[in-house]
Amino acid sequence: MADVVRAAGLRGLPALVTTLGADGDALLSGFGIAPSALESDDAVIPSVAAARALEAAAAACDCGDLGLRLAGQQNASVLGPLAIAIENSPTLGEALDCARRFLFVHSPGLSVAQVPDPESRPGVAGIRYSGATELPPQVADLGLGLLHRVTTLLAGGYGLRSVHLPHPPLAPVGHYTTFFGADVRFDQPAAVLRVPQTLPATPVTGGGNEMLREVALDYMRSHFPAPGLFISARVRHLLARSLGSGPVDLAATARQLRMHPRTLQRRLADEQESFEDLLDDVRRAAAHRLITQTDLPLSQVTAMVSLAEQSALSRASRRWFGLPPRDLRRSSR
Repeated sequence: MADVVRAAGLRGLPALVTTLGADGDALLSGFGIAPSALESDDAVIPSVAAARALEAAAAACDCGDLGLRLAGQQNASVLGPLAIAIENSPTLGEALDCARRFLFVHSPGLSVAQVPDPESRPGVAGIRYSGATELPPQVADLGLGLLHRVTTLLAGGYGLRSVHLPHPPLAPVGHYTTFFGADVRFDQPAAVLRVPQTLPATPVTGGGNEMLREVALDYMRSHFPAPGLFISARVRHLLARSLGSGPVDLAATARQLRMHPRTLQRRLADEQESFEDLLDDVRRAAAHRLITQTDLPLSQVTAMVSLAEQSALSRASRRWFGLPPRDLRRSSR
């Protein structure tokens, strides 16, 4: 998947930069980031642009703890649908598991995981925040700071033992210890929160709403393919999302995958697949569901499977199922 991050991850940055004496909107625009994108729950931006904007903002404001300050103004809502699953988990362990499995929805290049205590103390575990490549200092501070803030909001004081950061102090050490409320150690191998080993059993404040959690998990499973999938699976996923609402041709799908159409065709061929066959299969599955499980007019079904005319649906239905749509619907009842 492309190395992107939800623009909401920088939510609040322009206003913070402006209060520190610089022009927040102009700074973002200089990196090709529209300030309005930060208020969207769906917009994504290149991860490199986001990291460079954050580092440039810290330099322009002469504010070494900018990442921590921004984290202190944010909450889980910047994570989009993942926030709903996290906030409605019954325990911190299940909230962490949601983050581990679905943080790629926020950015494919980031991960969070429970790890052994880097200091090997009994009764202590680590929660590591990492990237596909080395995290720039402000990105590490923002990410680990947000992880700490969300955990605190979910369960109150959670017994944080100490914090490891993979860079030297960029501001007075007191700024870090005040933010985390714990000892902070610098130039460590990874960004880690050292927490009680019993933390996963800690209940989330309010107990959570299991129905909302499952709805959010189902949404993420169905709308966001996990990194590492075969290209054919990613194409199938994009086509299923675009049927009836957007273009479903090769060029449009290639643009969404940020590759040339010929490259996409070649990679599909490497998997013994073709774009035309995948589109036909996705259409067939959608048409069968809409014809047999709903009472929608066939003209609407035609539009929802991205066919131009109802006669095209009739021909396709005979080819797929051996029956025209009306007979298929009747037989299914």
